[in-house]
Amino acid sequence: MDFDLTADQKLFRSTTREFLEKEMPLTRVRELAEGGVGFEPDWWRRGSELGWNSMTVAPEAGGDSISGEGLADTCIVAEEMGRLISPGPLLGVNVVAAALSEAANADEHAEVIAALMAGEAVASWAVYEPRGGFAPLAPRVRAVRDGSGYVLSGVKDRVDGGDQADWFLVTAAGPDGLAQFVVPAGAPGVTVTAEPSLDLVRHYARVELDGVAVPGSGVVTPTGPAEAAVNRQVQIAAALQCAETSGAVQRVFEFTVQWAFDRYSFGRPLASYQALKHRFADMKTWLEACLATAGAAAHAASLRTEDADELASVAKSYVGQRATDIIQDCVQLHGGIGVTWEHDIHLYLRRATVNRVMFGTPGEHRRRLADILGV
Repeated sequence: MDFDLTADQKLFRSTTREFLEKEMPLTRVRELAEGGVGFEPDWWRRGSELGWNSMTVAPEAGGDSISGEGLADTCIVAEEMGRLISPGPLLGVNVVAAALSEAANADEHAEVIAALMAGEAVASWAVYEPRGGFAPLAPRVRAVRDGSGYVLSGVKDRVDGGDQADWFLVTAAGPDGLAQFVVPAGAPGVTVTAEPSLDLVRHYARVELDGVAVPGSGVVTPTGPAEAAVNRQVQIAAALQCAETSGAVQRVFEFTVQWAFDRYSFGRPLASYQALKHRFADMKTWLEACLATAGAAAHAASLRTEDADELASVAKSYVGQRATDIIQDCVQLHGGIGVTWEHDIHLYLRRATVNRVMFGTPGEHRRRLADILGV
C-alpha cells in the first residue's frame, strides 16, 4: 500500500492481519464456500469493531481514522483481506457509508451510517445494469417523482454482496438528471435474486425494482453535482479493490517464491534456474508497480487531489491487467499442483479475475482515462 506507514498504521496492519489469520484463515474460507455462505454477520460485526467501516465516514458524521487519510487506512484492511481471500462487504459498505456521510442531507441518513459503522447492517452499491458495462453516470433505472418522494423502476445486477445486504445505494435517472437513493432490501417491490460468481465467497445479486416507493428522506442529496459524487464513489471503490487485489498478488508471489526454493528438479531448487529468475524478476517489478499505483490512488482519493479520478483509473487499468498475469504465471511455476482444487492458488486467481471485471475492466478505465485527459 505505502512504503512509509506510520507507527499507528503498522500497528493497525498487524492487528488486522492477526485477526484475519485467527478468525478467517483459508480453511474457514473453504468451509464457507462449501456451505454457500458469503460471510457470517457475527464475524463482520467483530471486524467492524476494529474500525473497518468508520474510516471513510466524514468526521462530522461520526467517522474517524488513524492517519487522517481514512481511505488510505481502510486500504490497509483491504490489502490484508486480499492476502487471505477474506469474505465480507468491505468495499460496498465503505462506498455507501462514505457517500451518505458526505451528502448534504447526511443527518437524514445518520441511523443507516451508524448501523454500517457498527457492522449491524450491510449496504451495497447498486450501479451495474443488465447487458451493460460499467457506466455509473448513465443509469437506465428510472426515478419518477411522487409527491415528496420518488418511485423507482428498473433492474440492477452484479450487486456486490447484494444477497446479504440490508440497504442498496441505487443510481437512477431522475427528472433532473443523475440521482441516488437509499433503498431498504425489504421494501415492497424489491426482489433480490442471487447470481453465480467465480469467486467462491464473494456473492452477487440481481435487484429488481418494481415501482419501489422511496420517501424524500431516502434521497441522497449531493453537495455539488451528482456526477462528482458518483465519481467520488468510483475513486473509493477503485482504491479499495486495487489494494485488495495487490494484497492477493503479493501473497501469491510470496508462496510461489518459497515453492521455488523448496521444490527440487535434477538435484537443484527451481529458484536456481536462470530462466525462472528472470520470470520472478519481471513479476516482482509488476507487483511493486501494482502496490505503487494502488497506493497512489488511495492517497489521491483520501486527499481529494485534482488527479484523483485519473489515478483511480490508472490503478484499475494497471492492477486489473497485471494481477491476473502474475497469478497465472505463478500457477504455471507450480506445475501440475497449481491446477488442483486442493492448492489455494485458484482461490486467489478467482478473486483477481472477478476484481478485474468489477467496477470497470482495464479497457473501460483506459477509455475513462482518455476522456479525463481529453485524448
